[in-house]
Amino acid sequence: MVPAIYLQAKYYEYMKSNNACGFDLNISAMACYPFPYLPTAENCSSTFFTPFSDDRRDHKRLKWTQSTDEFATSSGGLSSTTSTLCGGSSSGSTNSLNSLPRLQFRDHVRAYMQRYLAVEAMEEAAGALMNDYDREEAIACAEGNGNGMRLVQLLIACAEAVACRDKSHASILLSELRADALVFGTSFQRVASCFVQGLSDRLALVQPLGAVGFSGSTPKTLTVSSEKEEALSLVYEVCPQIQFGHFVANALILEAFEGESSVHVVDLGMTLGLRHGHQWQSLIHSLANRAGQPPRRLRITGVGNCAKRLQAIGDELEQYAQGLGLIFEFSVLESTLENLQPEDFNIRDGEVVAINSILQLHSVVKESRGALNSVLQRLHKLSPKLVILVEQDSSHNGPFFLGRFMEALHYYSAIFDSLDAMLPRYDTRRAKMEQFYFAEEIKNIVSCEGLDRVERHEKVHQWRRRMSRAGFQSAPVKMLAQAKQWLGKFDVCKGYTIVEDKGSLVLGWNSKPIIAASCWKCSST
Repeated sequence: MVPAIYLQAKYYEYMKSNNACGFDLNISAMACYPFPYLPTAENCSSTFFTPFSDDRRDHKRLKWTQSTDEFATSSGGLSSTTSTLCGGSSSGSTNSLNSLPRLQFRDHVRAYMQRYLAVEAMEEAAGALMNDYDREEAIACAEGNGNGMRLVQLLIACAEAVACRDKSHASILLSELRADALVFGTSFQRVASCFVQGLSDRLALVQPLGAVGFSGSTPKTLTVSSEKEEALSLVYEVCPQIQFGHFVANALILEAFEGESSVHVVDLGMTLGLRHGHQWQSLIHSLANRAGQPPRRLRITGVGNCAKRLQAIGDELEQYAQGLGLIFEFSVLESTLENLQPEDFNIRDGEVVAINSILQLHSVVKESRGALNSVLQRLHKLSPKLVILVEQDSSHNGPFFLGRFMEALHYYSAIFDSLDAMLPRYDTRRAKMEQFYFAEEIKNIVSCEGLDRVERHEKVHQWRRRMSRAGFQSAPVKMLAQAKQWLGKFDVCKGYTIVEDKGSLVLGWNSKPIIAASCWKCSST
Protein backbone atom coordinates (compact mmCIF):
# COMPACT_ATOMS: atom_id res chain seq x y z
CA MET A 1 0.00 0.00 0.00
CA VAL A 2 1.29 3.48 -0.84
CA PRO A 3 2.61 5.02 2.41
CA ALA A 4 2.14 8.56 1.13
CA ILE A 5 -1.62 7.96 1.27
CA TYR A 6 -1.31 6.91 4.91
CA LEU A 7 0.49 10.13 5.66
CA GLN A 8 -1.88 12.38 3.77
CA ALA A 9 -5.05 10.91 5.27
CA LYS A 10 -3.73 11.10 8.81
CA TYR A 11 -2.39 14.58 8.38
CA TYR A 12 -5.67 15.80 6.88
CA GLU A 13 -7.49 14.44 9.94
CA TYR A 14 -4.80 15.85 12.24
CA MET A 15 -4.92 19.37 10.85
CA LYS A 16 -8.72 19.40 10.65
CA SER A 17 -9.06 18.44 14.31
CA ASN A 18 -6.60 21.16 15.35
CA ASN A 19 -7.67 23.88 12.93
CA ALA A 20 -9.57 25.87 15.57
CA CYS A 21 -7.52 25.20 18.68
CA GLY A 22 -4.79 27.76 18.15
CA PHE A 23 -1.51 26.65 19.63
CA ASP A 24 -2.86 23.67 21.56
CA LEU A 25 -1.77 20.74 19.36
CA ASN A 26 -3.18 17.94 21.54
CA ILE A 27 0.13 17.62 23.39
CA SER A 28 -0.27 20.59 25.74
CA ALA A 29 2.32 22.56 23.82
CA MET A 30 1.72 25.73 25.83
CA ALA A 31 1.82 23.81 29.09
CA CYS A 32 5.41 22.83 28.37
CA TYR A 33 6.31 26.39 27.38
CA PRO A 34 9.12 27.54 29.66
CA PHE A 35 7.35 30.76 30.76
CA PRO A 36 4.15 29.63 32.58
CA TYR A 37 3.29 33.09 33.87
CA LEU A 38 2.41 34.29 30.37
CA PRO A 39 -1.25 34.25 29.26
CA THR A 40 -2.18 31.06 27.43
CA ALA A 41 -4.64 30.41 24.62
CA GLU A 42 -7.07 28.81 27.05
CA ASN A 43 -7.34 31.57 29.69
CA CYS A 44 -7.21 34.57 27.32
CA SER A 45 -10.13 36.07 25.52
CA SER A 46 -10.38 36.02 21.75
CA THR A 47 -9.06 39.58 21.62
CA PHE A 48 -5.52 38.35 22.30
CA PHE A 49 -4.99 36.73 18.91
CA THR A 50 -6.78 34.74 16.24
CA PRO A 51 -4.17 32.29 15.05
CA PHE A 52 -6.27 30.63 12.33
CA SER A 53 -8.21 33.43 10.71
CA ASP A 54 -9.49 33.31 7.14
CA ASP A 55 -6.51 35.30 5.92
CA ARG A 56 -3.97 33.18 7.80
CA ARG A 57 -1.93 32.63 4.62
CA ASP A 58 -0.53 36.11 5.11
CA HIS A 59 1.52 35.06 8.12
CA LYS A 60 4.04 37.85 8.19
CA ARG A 61 2.45 39.08 11.45
CA LEU A 62 -0.17 38.01 13.98
CA LYS A 63 -3.61 39.60 13.89
CA TRP A 64 -3.50 41.64 17.10
CA THR A 65 -6.68 43.53 17.92
CA GLN A 66 -4.90 45.84 20.31
CA SER A 67 -2.94 48.70 18.77
CA THR A 68 0.84 48.65 18.95
CA ASP A 69 0.77 51.89 20.90
CA GLU A 70 -0.67 50.05 23.89
CA PHE A 71 2.39 47.84 24.02
CA ALA A 72 4.67 50.86 24.02
CA THR A 73 3.21 52.37 27.21
CA SER A 74 4.78 52.38 30.65
CA SER A 75 5.01 49.28 32.81
CA GLY A 76 1.77 50.19 34.53
CA GLY A 77 -0.04 50.49 31.23
CA LEU A 78 1.46 47.21 30.12
CA SER A 79 0.07 45.43 33.15
CA SER A 80 -3.34 46.94 32.55
CA THR A 81 -3.37 45.87 28.92
CA THR A 82 -2.28 42.34 29.83
CA SER A 83 -4.99 42.09 32.47
CA THR A 84 -7.60 43.17 29.94
CA LEU A 85 -6.35 40.66 27.40
CA CYS A 86 -6.62 37.79 29.84
CA GLY A 87 -10.07 38.71 30.99
CA GLY A 88 -9.12 39.30 34.63
CA SER A 89 -7.40 41.71 37.02
CA SER A 90 -5.46 39.57 39.48
CA SER A 91 -3.07 41.74 41.49
CA GLY A 92 -0.59 38.86 41.69
CA SER A 93 -0.29 38.57 37.93
CA THR A 94 -0.09 42.37 37.64
CA ASN A 95 2.82 42.57 40.07
CA SER A 96 4.53 39.70 38.29
CA LEU A 97 4.30 41.38 34.90
CA ASN A 98 5.31 44.77 36.33
CA SER A 99 8.56 43.20 37.50
CA LEU A 100 9.46 42.07 33.97
CA PRO A 101 11.56 44.24 31.65
CA ARG A 102 9.63 45.38 28.59
CA LEU A 103 12.15 43.73 26.22
CA GLN A 104 11.66 40.37 27.92
CA PHE A 105 7.90 40.58 27.38
CA ARG A 106 8.41 41.34 23.70
CA ASP A 107 10.69 38.33 23.48
CA HIS A 108 7.83 36.20 24.75
CA VAL A 109 5.50 37.75 22.18
CA ARG A 110 7.98 36.82 19.47
CA ALA A 111 8.01 33.28 20.85
CA TYR A 112 4.25 33.09 20.36
CA MET A 113 4.71 34.31 16.80
CA GLN A 114 7.33 31.61 16.17
CA ARG A 115 4.87 28.95 17.32
CA TYR A 116 2.19 30.35 15.06
CA LEU A 117 4.46 30.39 12.02
CA ALA A 118 5.59 26.84 12.79
CA VAL A 119 1.98 25.68 12.69
CA GLU A 120 1.52 27.54 9.42
CA ALA A 121 4.54 25.73 7.95
CA MET A 122 3.07 22.40 9.01
CA GLU A 123 -0.29 23.30 7.50
CA GLU A 124 1.36 24.19 4.17
CA ALA A 125 3.15 20.84 4.20
CA ALA A 126 -0.17 19.13 4.86
CA GLY A 127 -1.69 20.94 1.89
CA ALA A 128 1.09 19.64 -0.33
CA LEU A 129 0.44 16.14 0.92
CA MET A 130 -3.25 16.28 0.06
CA ASN A 131 -2.63 17.62 -3.44
CA ASP A 132 -1.11 14.32 -4.59
CA TYR A 133 -4.22 12.20 -3.93
CA ASP A 134 -7.83 13.22 -3.65
CA ARG A 135 -9.39 13.25 -0.22
CA GLU A 136 -11.82 10.38 -0.76
CA GLU A 137 -9.07 7.97 -1.82
CA ALA A 138 -6.94 8.87 1.17
CA ILE A 139 -9.75 8.46 3.69
CA ALA A 140 -10.84 5.16 2.15
CA CYS A 141 -7.30 3.88 2.41
CA ALA A 142 -7.01 5.10 6.01
CA GLU A 143 -10.09 3.14 7.09
CA GLY A 144 -8.41 -0.14 6.14
CA ASN A 145 -4.93 0.66 7.44
CA GLY A 146 -5.23 1.48 11.10
CA ASN A 147 -1.71 0.38 11.93
CA GLY A 148 -0.17 2.66 9.30
CA MET A 149 -2.27 5.58 10.48
CA ARG A 150 -1.32 4.97 14.08
CA LEU A 151 2.35 5.02 13.10
CA VAL A 152 1.89 8.37 11.36
CA GLN A 153 0.10 9.75 14.41
CA LEU A 154 2.88 8.59 16.72
CA LEU A 155 5.57 10.11 14.50
CA ILE A 156 3.85 13.51 14.39
CA ALA A 157 3.16 13.50 18.14
CA CYS A 158 6.76 12.53 18.86
CA ALA A 159 8.09 15.29 16.60
CA GLU A 160 5.94 17.80 18.47
CA ALA A 161 7.14 16.55 21.84
CA VAL A 162 10.75 16.78 20.71
CA ALA A 163 10.13 20.30 19.36
CA CYS A 164 8.71 21.28 22.78
CA ARG A 165 11.67 19.66 24.55
CA ASP A 166 9.29 17.41 26.46
CA LYS A 167 11.79 14.61 27.01
CA SER A 168 9.60 12.35 29.13
CA HIS A 169 6.68 12.34 26.69
CA ALA A 170 8.97 12.02 23.66
CA SER A 171 10.79 9.07 25.22
CA ILE A 172 7.52 7.21 25.77
CA LEU A 173 6.49 7.82 22.17
CA LEU A 174 9.90 6.72 20.87
CA SER A 175 9.55 3.43 22.73
CA GLU A 176 6.20 2.80 21.05
CA LEU A 177 7.60 3.78 17.67
CA ARG A 178 10.58 1.43 17.92
CA ALA A 179 8.20 -1.48 18.36
CA ASP A 180 6.26 -0.61 15.18
CA ALA A 181 8.87 0.97 12.87
CA LEU A 182 10.52 -2.14 11.43
CA VAL A 183 13.58 -2.12 9.16
CA PHE A 184 12.10 -5.02 7.12
CA GLY A 185 8.45 -3.97 7.36
CA THR A 186 6.24 -2.07 4.93
CA SER A 187 7.73 0.88 3.06
CA PHE A 188 6.29 3.32 5.61
CA GLN A 189 7.49 1.26 8.57
CA ARG A 190 10.97 1.33 7.07
CA VAL A 191 11.01 5.07 6.47
CA ALA A 192 9.55 5.59 9.96
CA SER A 193 12.48 3.65 11.44
CA CYS A 194 14.87 6.20 9.90
CA PHE A 195 12.89 9.13 11.32
CA VAL A 196 12.80 7.45 14.73
CA GLN A 197 16.61 7.36 14.67
CA GLY A 198 16.69 11.06 13.80
CA LEU A 199 14.18 12.03 16.51
CA SER A 200 16.09 10.01 19.09
CA ASP A 201 19.36 11.73 18.17
CA ARG A 202 17.70 15.16 18.29
CA LEU A 203 16.13 14.48 21.66
CA ALA A 204 19.54 13.57 23.07
CA LEU A 205 20.89 16.99 22.01
CA VAL A 206 18.11 19.31 23.17
CA GLN A 207 18.50 21.12 26.46
CA PRO A 208 15.90 21.04 29.25
CA LEU A 209 12.90 23.38 29.34
CA GLY A 210 13.91 26.97 30.04
CA ALA A 211 17.20 26.66 28.13
CA VAL A 212 17.73 27.77 24.55
CA GLY A 213 18.84 25.79 21.51
CA PHE A 214 20.86 22.62 21.25
CA SER A 215 23.73 21.31 23.30
CA GLY A 216 27.05 20.90 21.53
CA SER A 217 27.40 17.91 19.25
CA THR A 218 30.45 15.92 18.31
CA PRO A 219 32.07 17.23 15.10
CA LYS A 220 31.35 15.03 12.09
CA THR A 221 34.24 13.27 10.37
CA LEU A 222 34.71 13.45 6.62
CA THR A 223 35.51 9.78 6.19
CA VAL A 224 33.12 7.56 4.26
CA SER A 225 32.32 4.15 5.76
CA SER A 226 32.50 1.07 3.60
CA GLU A 227 28.78 0.49 4.22
CA LYS A 228 27.86 3.96 2.95
CA GLU A 229 30.17 3.55 -0.03
CA GLU A 230 28.46 0.28 -0.96
CA ALA A 231 25.03 1.83 -0.41
CA LEU A 232 25.91 4.75 -2.70
CA SER A 233 26.99 2.36 -5.45
CA LEU A 234 23.69 0.51 -5.10
CA VAL A 235 21.71 3.76 -5.29
CA TYR A 236 23.55 4.62 -8.49
CA GLU A 237 22.85 1.21 -10.03
CA VAL A 238 19.25 0.65 -8.89
CA CYS A 239 17.68 4.13 -8.65
CA PRO A 240 17.43 6.57 -11.56
CA GLN A 241 18.11 9.78 -9.59
CA ILE A 242 21.89 10.10 -9.96
CA GLN A 243 22.02 8.69 -13.47
CA PHE A 244 19.27 11.13 -14.47
CA GLY A 245 21.49 13.99 -13.31
CA HIS A 246 24.48 12.59 -15.19
CA PHE A 247 22.47 12.11 -18.37
CA VAL A 248 21.07 15.65 -18.42
CA ALA A 249 24.42 17.22 -17.46
CA ASN A 250 26.37 15.37 -20.16
CA ALA A 251 23.83 16.24 -22.85
CA LEU A 252 24.09 19.93 -21.94
CA ILE A 253 27.91 19.84 -21.80
CA LEU A 254 28.11 18.15 -25.21
CA GLU A 255 25.91 20.87 -26.68
CA ALA A 256 28.01 23.64 -25.10
CA PHE A 257 31.29 22.09 -26.33
CA GLU A 258 30.09 21.79 -29.93
CA GLY A 259 32.86 23.08 -32.25
CA GLU A 260 35.22 23.99 -29.37
CA SER A 261 38.85 22.83 -29.45
CA SER A 262 39.86 23.26 -25.79
CA VAL A 263 37.27 22.39 -23.14
CA HIS A 264 37.42 22.23 -19.35
CA VAL A 265 34.91 20.61 -16.95
CA VAL A 266 34.95 21.60 -13.28
CA ASP A 267 33.29 18.86 -11.21
CA LEU A 268 32.25 20.10 -7.76
CA GLY A 269 32.24 17.26 -5.25
CA MET A 270 33.83 14.86 -7.72
CA THR A 271 31.55 11.84 -8.47
CA LEU A 272 29.65 12.12 -5.14
CA GLY A 273 32.08 9.64 -3.62
CA LEU A 274 31.52 6.93 -6.22
CA ARG A 275 34.65 4.91 -6.83
CA HIS A 276 34.52 5.31 -10.62
CA GLY A 277 34.03 8.29 -12.91
CA HIS A 278 30.87 6.93 -14.54
CA GLN A 279 29.65 10.32 -15.70
CA TRP A 280 32.95 11.30 -17.30
CA GLN A 281 33.55 7.98 -19.03
CA SER A 282 30.24 8.51 -20.79
CA LEU A 283 31.20 12.09 -21.72
CA ILE A 284 34.63 11.05 -23.03
CA HIS A 285 33.04 8.34 -25.15
CA SER A 286 30.51 10.80 -26.60
CA LEU A 287 33.15 13.45 -27.37
CA ALA A 288 35.47 10.95 -29.06
CA ASN A 289 32.72 9.43 -31.22
CA ARG A 290 30.59 12.45 -32.05
CA ALA A 291 30.18 13.57 -35.66
CA GLY A 292 32.71 16.15 -36.78
CA GLN A 293 36.02 17.09 -35.17
CA PRO A 294 36.41 16.10 -31.48
CA PRO A 295 37.97 18.70 -29.16
CA ARG A 296 41.74 18.97 -29.30
CA ARG A 297 42.02 18.76 -25.52
CA LEU A 298 39.68 17.85 -22.63
CA ARG A 299 40.49 18.91 -19.07
CA ILE A 300 38.59 17.80 -15.96
CA THR A 301 39.21 19.30 -12.53
CA GLY A 302 37.84 17.24 -9.67
CA VAL A 303 37.02 19.09 -6.44
CA GLY A 304 36.89 17.07 -3.24
CA ASN A 305 38.46 16.34 0.12
CA CYS A 306 40.33 13.12 -0.73
CA ALA A 307 43.09 13.77 -3.27
CA LYS A 308 44.29 10.16 -3.37
CA ARG A 309 40.84 8.83 -4.19
CA LEU A 310 40.22 11.48 -6.85
CA GLN A 311 43.59 10.87 -8.49
CA ALA A 312 42.79 7.17 -8.79
CA ILE A 313 39.61 8.10 -10.68
CA GLY A 314 41.62 10.50 -12.85
CA ASP A 315 44.15 7.82 -13.76
CA GLU A 316 41.32 5.51 -14.77
CA LEU A 317 39.75 8.22 -16.93
CA GLU A 318 43.09 9.02 -18.57
CA GLN A 319 43.56 5.40 -19.65
CA TYR A 320 40.03 5.33 -21.01
CA ALA A 321 40.55 8.56 -23.00
CA GLN A 322 43.86 7.34 -24.44
CA GLY A 323 42.14 4.20 -25.68
CA LEU A 324 39.74 6.43 -27.64
CA GLY A 325 42.48 8.72 -28.97
CA LEU A 326 41.43 11.80 -26.97
CA ILE A 327 44.00 14.10 -25.34
CA PHE A 328 42.97 14.27 -21.71
CA GLU A 329 44.22 16.09 -18.59
CA PHE A 330 43.01 15.57 -15.06
CA SER A 331 43.64 17.83 -12.07
CA VAL A 332 42.75 17.37 -8.41
CA LEU A 333 41.69 20.34 -6.29
CA GLU A 334 41.56 19.19 -2.68
CA SER A 335 39.31 21.76 -1.05
CA THR A 336 35.89 22.41 0.41
CA LEU A 337 33.46 24.42 -1.69
CA GLU A 338 33.65 27.35 0.74
CA ASN A 339 37.44 27.62 0.33
CA LEU A 340 37.53 27.58 -3.48
CA GLN A 341 39.22 30.53 -5.18
CA PRO A 342 39.04 31.39 -8.93
CA GLU A 343 42.82 31.19 -9.34
CA ASP A 344 42.83 27.59 -8.07
CA PHE A 345 41.44 26.34 -11.38
CA ASN A 346 44.18 27.71 -13.63
CA ILE A 347 41.82 28.61 -16.48
CA ARG A 348 43.71 28.97 -19.76
CA ASP A 349 43.13 31.41 -22.58
CA GLY A 350 40.60 30.19 -25.11
CA GLU A 351 39.37 27.44 -22.83
CA VAL A 352 35.61 26.86 -22.62
CA VAL A 353 34.53 26.06 -19.06
CA ALA A 354 31.53 24.08 -17.84
CA ILE A 355 30.77 23.69 -14.12
CA ASN A 356 29.07 20.49 -12.98
CA SER A 357 27.35 20.25 -9.58
CA ILE A 358 25.49 17.02 -8.83
CA LEU A 359 23.85 17.04 -5.36
CA GLN A 360 26.58 19.30 -3.94
CA LEU A 361 25.68 22.97 -3.55
CA HIS A 362 22.85 22.39 -1.05
CA SER A 363 25.50 21.60 1.57
CA VAL A 364 26.78 25.20 1.34
CA VAL A 365 23.37 26.73 2.16
CA LYS A 366 23.61 28.22 5.65
CA GLU A 367 21.39 30.32 7.91
CA SER A 368 23.50 33.40 7.14
CA ARG A 369 22.62 33.16 3.40
CA GLY A 370 26.07 34.53 2.55
CA ALA A 371 28.07 31.32 2.28
CA LEU A 372 26.40 29.98 -0.86
CA ASN A 373 26.30 33.38 -2.53
CA SER A 374 30.03 33.78 -1.93
CA VAL A 375 30.77 30.40 -3.52
CA LEU A 376 28.54 31.17 -6.53
CA GLN A 377 30.16 34.56 -7.06
CA ARG A 378 33.61 32.97 -7.13
CA LEU A 379 32.41 30.42 -9.66
CA HIS A 380 30.96 33.27 -11.70
CA LYS A 381 34.47 34.75 -12.00
CA LEU A 382 35.50 31.66 -13.97
CA SER A 383 33.15 32.91 -16.76
CA PRO A 384 31.71 29.44 -17.39
CA LYS A 385 29.73 28.86 -20.56
CA LEU A 386 27.23 26.95 -18.43
CA VAL A 387 26.62 25.71 -14.90
CA ILE A 388 24.67 22.47 -14.44
CA LEU A 389 22.82 22.27 -11.14
CA VAL A 390 21.20 18.99 -10.05
CA GLU A 391 19.60 18.96 -6.59
CA GLN A 392 16.95 17.17 -4.54
CA ASP A 393 13.68 19.01 -5.17
CA SER A 394 12.20 19.40 -1.70
CA SER A 395 11.99 21.97 1.11
CA HIS A 396 14.24 20.46 3.79
CA ASN A 397 15.72 23.79 4.85
CA GLY A 398 12.68 25.54 6.30
CA PRO A 399 13.12 27.69 9.43
CA PHE A 400 10.81 25.56 11.59
CA PHE A 401 11.58 22.03 12.67
CA LEU A 402 8.02 20.67 12.47
CA GLY A 403 7.43 21.93 8.94
CA ARG A 404 10.83 20.58 7.87
CA PHE A 405 10.01 17.25 9.50
CA MET A 406 6.73 16.90 7.58
CA GLU A 407 8.35 17.85 4.26
CA ALA A 408 11.09 15.27 4.77
CA LEU A 409 8.60 12.59 5.81
CA HIS A 410 6.59 13.14 2.64
CA TYR A 411 9.68 13.22 0.40
CA TYR A 412 11.40 10.11 1.74
CA SER A 413 8.11 8.20 1.93
CA ALA A 414 7.95 8.56 -1.86
CA ILE A 415 11.54 7.32 -2.25
CA PHE A 416 10.97 4.30 0.01
CA ASP A 417 7.72 3.63 -1.83
CA SER A 418 9.63 3.50 -5.13
CA LEU A 419 12.18 1.10 -3.62
CA ASP A 420 9.28 -1.04 -2.44
CA ALA A 421 8.06 -1.28 -6.04
CA MET A 422 11.49 -2.12 -7.44
CA LEU A 423 12.88 -4.67 -4.96
CA PRO A 424 11.45 -7.48 -2.79
CA ARG A 425 10.85 -6.74 0.88
CA TYR A 426 13.74 -8.82 2.20
CA ASP A 427 16.26 -7.78 -0.46
CA THR A 428 19.49 -6.87 1.35
CA ARG A 429 20.37 -4.32 -1.33
CA ARG A 430 17.32 -2.28 -0.44
CA ALA A 431 18.09 -2.47 3.26
CA LYS A 432 21.62 -1.20 2.63
CA MET A 433 20.43 1.73 0.52
CA GLU A 434 17.78 2.71 3.03
CA GLN A 435 19.82 2.33 6.21
CA PHE A 436 23.25 3.53 5.07
CA TYR A 437 22.40 6.18 2.48
CA PHE A 438 18.89 7.62 2.74
CA ALA A 439 18.76 7.18 6.52
CA GLU A 440 21.93 9.27 6.85
CA GLU A 441 20.25 12.12 4.97
CA ILE A 442 17.09 11.80 7.07
CA LYS A 443 18.99 11.81 10.36
CA ASN A 444 20.93 14.91 9.35
CA ILE A 445 17.75 16.78 8.38
CA VAL A 446 15.89 15.76 11.54
CA SER A 447 18.53 15.72 14.27
CA CYS A 448 21.08 18.39 13.33
CA GLU A 449 21.13 22.17 13.44
CA GLY A 450 23.66 24.86 12.68
CA LEU A 451 26.87 23.86 10.91
CA ASP A 452 26.16 20.16 11.47
CA ARG A 453 23.04 20.27 9.27
CA VAL A 454 24.36 19.96 5.72
CA GLU A 455 21.38 18.29 3.98
CA ARG A 456 19.64 21.59 3.24
CA HIS A 457 17.64 20.65 0.14
CA GLU A 458 15.48 23.31 -1.47
CA LYS A 459 12.89 23.52 -4.22
CA VAL A 460 13.88 24.50 -7.75
CA HIS A 461 12.16 27.90 -7.48
CA GLN A 462 14.34 28.71 -4.44
CA TRP A 463 17.45 27.85 -6.45
CA ARG A 464 16.29 30.21 -9.18
CA ARG A 465 16.35 33.11 -6.73
CA ARG A 466 19.75 32.10 -5.33
CA MET A 467 21.37 31.71 -8.74
CA SER A 468 19.91 35.01 -9.98
CA ARG A 469 21.28 36.89 -6.97
CA ALA A 470 24.77 35.52 -7.77
CA GLY A 471 24.71 36.81 -11.34
CA PHE A 472 23.45 33.77 -13.26
CA GLN A 473 20.47 33.54 -15.57
CA SER A 474 18.50 30.46 -16.49
CA ALA A 475 19.26 28.61 -19.71
CA PRO A 476 16.15 26.47 -20.36
CA VAL A 477 16.77 22.72 -20.63
CA LYS A 478 14.97 21.84 -23.88
CA MET A 479 15.31 18.07 -23.89
CA LEU A 480 12.12 16.74 -22.32
CA ALA A 481 11.44 14.23 -25.10
CA GLN A 482 15.06 13.05 -25.01
CA ALA A 483 14.90 12.61 -21.22
CA LYS A 484 11.65 10.66 -21.41
CA GLN A 485 13.21 8.39 -24.01
CA TRP A 486 16.18 7.82 -21.71
CA LEU A 487 13.87 6.98 -18.81
CA GLY A 488 12.03 4.47 -21.00
CA LYS A 489 15.30 2.66 -21.66
CA PHE A 490 16.37 2.74 -18.01
CA ASP A 491 15.68 -0.57 -16.27
CA VAL A 492 13.25 0.81 -13.68
CA CYS A 493 9.63 0.08 -12.80
CA LYS A 494 6.73 2.24 -13.89
CA GLY A 495 5.91 5.14 -11.65
CA TYR A 496 8.83 7.45 -12.40
CA THR A 497 8.00 10.54 -14.44
CA ILE A 498 9.92 13.46 -15.98
CA VAL A 499 8.27 16.85 -16.37
CA GLU A 500 9.43 20.35 -17.30
CA ASP A 501 9.14 23.11 -14.71
CA LYS A 502 9.93 26.59 -16.04
CA GLY A 503 13.03 25.51 -17.92
CA SER A 504 14.12 22.77 -15.48
CA LEU A 505 13.63 19.02 -15.78
CA VAL A 506 12.19 17.27 -12.72
CA LEU A 507 12.29 13.54 -12.08
CA GLY A 508 9.49 12.35 -9.80
CA TRP A 509 7.82 9.28 -8.39
CA ASN A 510 4.04 9.18 -8.90
CA SER A 511 4.04 12.95 -9.47
CA LYS A 512 6.07 13.64 -6.30
CA PRO A 513 9.19 15.65 -7.32
CA ILE A 514 12.42 13.90 -6.36
CA ILE A 515 15.30 15.59 -8.19
CA ALA A 516 15.59 18.62 -10.48
CA ALA A 517 18.18 19.51 -13.15
CA SER A 518 18.68 23.08 -14.31
CA CYS A 519 21.19 24.96 -16.46
CA TRP A 520 22.65 28.45 -15.91
CA LYS A 521 24.91 30.90 -17.69
CA CYS A 522 26.57 34.14 -16.67
CA SER A 523 24.23 37.11 -17.00
CA SER A 524 26.93 39.18 -18.69
CA THR A 525 27.35 36.72 -21.60
